[in-house]
Amino acid sequence: MAGHPSEGDFDDDDLDPFDDEGDDDDLDVGPVAKPVELLALHDVTTELFATLRRWFDVPSSVPLDLAEVDSAVRELGDPQMVAALAMRKLQALHLLATPGVRTATDVVVSIINDLERALVQAPNMWLKRTAAATDWDRELASLADGDGSAFEESPAEADEIDPEVLHFRALHAQLHEAMFAVIEASEGQIRELE
Repeated sequence: MAGHPSEGDFDDDDLDPFDDEGDDDDLDVGPVAKPVELLALHDVTTELFATLRRWFDVPSSVPLDLAEVDSAVRELGDPQMVAALAMRKLQALHLLATPGVRTATDVVVSIINDLERALVQAPNMWLKRTAAATDWDRELASLADGDGSAFEESPAEADEIDPEVLHFRALHAQLHEAMFAVIEASEGQIRELE
């Protein structure tokens, strides 16, 4: 039985998880073309990035507190910091969606998964943030005065979803479509994409 590499008693062949008695004839190790759904994320990430910046007033530079391992506890509860970190992941995904930039299946899947929680929560956090910052006395007075121009883009019914949230969710859904297209193009394997 082979030992752990740190024990010095091992055979290099034990480290090759793809060694199946030398039968590598079925392996296609060449790169796979990026699916159009992934290439489409170049524009989608740009729009999601801009929306998060606008919704959460994210500045162009955000400092990270790396003083202690648990320093992030306070920061990761701040919607602005959550949005900023998602924007950083969107920058990476934007790069990977650029034609000619090589990547791999697992990298694309990992970044999209990392974005999931922030993008699911962003519309709700934005609506809560907007509601908390609204001067409701002024808004109610404008309704009483008949000035409803500010509400033209707003939902007409209480249970209607804000059009901007619907658009954001549609963009978010395109990330899922791209991820599944990448997995399909890679035939469920970790493959290089170009």
